[in-house]
Amino acid sequence: MSNDLIKNLRTLTADATVLYQKLRHFHWNVRGKNFFGLHLKFEELYTEWATHIDSFAERSLTVGGRPPVTLKENLELSRLKEQPETLNDKGMVAELISDLNTMVANLGQTIEVAEKAGDRGSVAVLDGVREGQEKTIWMLRAFLEG
Repeated sequence: MSNDLIKNLRTLTADATVLYQKLRHFHWNVRGKNFFGLHLKFEELYTEWATHIDSFAERSLTVGGRPPVTLKENLELSRLKEQPETLNDKGMVAELISDLNTMVANLGQTIEVAEKAGDRGSVAVLDGVREGQEKTIWMLRAFLEG
């Protein structure tokens, strides 16, 4: 299979791993009047992203690659950055929207690479994730507008 596809799948796995941990951070540290709703939403999202990490890693293995396995490797590959600070609730949501927009773009790029490689399996997996994230972005934007 294409080395470009393997590289993209490894990077998506790393991006998703950083996003997963950031969602855990937000879940643990959200405060204020939106605590209950956001606490549950962040948990829902990190649970979802744990599944996506597994899907991306397994696609990488399926096409002959190796997913990143150490935290160091994930951080080196990821296009997302850690958030060591504790933001307020709206800051967390705004950062999450930014990260999800990055993920949607990265998913689109990897879909194009998978299509060129003739890998319908990866395209199917990635299309579903991208569609779900577009909906999540819309919902999070609605939260910020409220």
